Amino acid sequence: MMWDAIILGAGAAGMMAAIEAGRRGRRVLVIEHARAPGEKIRISGGGRCNFTNLGIAPERFLSRNPRFALSALKRFTQWDFIARMDAAGIVWHEKTLGQLFCDGPATQVVAMLVRDMQAAGVTLWTGCALGEVRRSGDGFVVETARGPQAGRAVVVATGGKSIPKMGATGHGYQVAQAFGLPLVETRPGLVPLTFAEQELAWMTPLAGVALPGRVSCGRTGFDEAVLFTHRGLSGPAVLQVSSYWREGEAIALDLLPGRDVAADLRAARGKLALRTVLGRWLPEKLARHLEAAAGVTGTMADLSGATLDRVAAGIRDWRLVPVGSEGYRTAEVTLGGVDTAALDGRTMEAKAVPGLYFIGEVVDVTGWLGGYNFQWAWSSGWAAGQVV
Repeated sequence: MMWDAIILGAGAAGMMAAIEAGRRGRRVLVIEHARAPGEKIRISGGGRCNFTNLGIAPERFLSRNPRFALSALKRFTQWDFIARMDAAGIVWHEKTLGQLFCDGPATQVVAMLVRDMQAAGVTLWTGCALGEVRRSGDGFVVETARGPQAGRAVVVATGGKSIPKMGATGHGYQVAQAFGLPLVETRPGLVPLTFAEQELAWMTPLAGVALPGRVSCGRTGFDEAVLFTHRGLSGPAVLQVSSYWREGEAIALDLLPGRDVAADLRAARGKLALRTVLGRWLPEKLARHLEAAAGVTGTMADLSGATLDRVAAGIRDWRLVPVGSEGYRTAEVTLGGVDTAALDGRTMEAKAVPGLYFIGEVVDVTGWLGGYNFQWAWSSGWAAGQVV
C-alpha cells in the first residue's frame, strides 16, 4: 500500500500533523516506537499538561533563526488550540505567567488527539521500531518492525534526546543527516545545573530550600522560583536560564529582586544578628549560609556601612559558575536540531528533499519553559498537516 503520508512519532507534533492531513482526506500512517502515543504529554506539567501559553511570541523561542517559527505560530495560535480543548470539554486554568494547565489529568489531551486521529481515518501503529528512511521513485520507503512502508511524504516528528527513559532517541537527526540536511549542535535545555564539589559542600545542606529570585546569564534573566538541590540549582528560573548558559560561563542570582537590600540592612542596625535580619526575607538556612559566607560576626551595630554594602551586593548579584547540567536524563527539551535554513518555514518541508518534513522538537526551535514547546509542536504539526 502507498500511504500519502507516513509520520514518524506519535507525540504532540506528529499527532497534530496526522489529524490535519487525515481531515484533508489523506491516507496517513503514524508509527510510534513507544507502547503508547503521547507519552511526553502524559507526564508533562506534573501530569496536568502545560499545553500552551498566553504569551506566545517569537522572541521566546531559541533558534539560529528565531523568526523561522513565526509563520506556523501565527497561522495556528494558542487560541486555536485552546478552542480545540474547549470543544473537547477539557477544563483548564492559567497557573502563572500565562501558563495553561488542564484541571484534570494530561491523559485527557492524549485521548482528545487519539480520538481526532481516529475520526480523521488515521492509522496508528505503536510499539513499532523505526529503521532507515530512503528515497524510492517519487516517494519514500520507511523500514519498520512490521516491514517496509511506502509513502509519498514522510514527516519526521521523533522529538529530541531529552528524557531517554521515555524512549527519546536521536533517530530524527539520523534521518536528516542521511538526506544531507545540516544540524545545529544539540544539547540539553530547560535542565537543572550542576556544580563542582567545593560549591556542593555548602549547597547540599541547602537542598530543598526554594525562594523567588532572578537568575541571569549575560543579558538574559528570569524572575521565577530558584531551588537548591543536592547536585546544584533547579527551579523554573534556573531551567529557563539553562537554555542560554554555556560551559564556562557564570550565572548571576538575585535573591531579593526589586528590594534595596543595602538600605534595608542599614535600617535594621541594632543588636540583631545579620542572619536574623536576612531571615525576615529569606529562608532561615539560606540566611545562615549568607552570614557565614560573608564572614560576619557580632550584631548589626558592629557592621560597617562598607560591610553591609558588600553583603547586599552578594545577595543581589551572586555569581556562580556551574560545571554542567543534569543532561538529557532530566532535560525537558533538546536545544538545536535540524537547521531551519534547510526548511521551508511555511510548510516545514526540506527545501532540498521534496516530500520530507521535520516538525516539533527535532527542529532547531526551542521555546521557554511554560507551554511554549507544546505550542511549537501544535503549530508546526498543523503547518505540515496542511500540505502533506
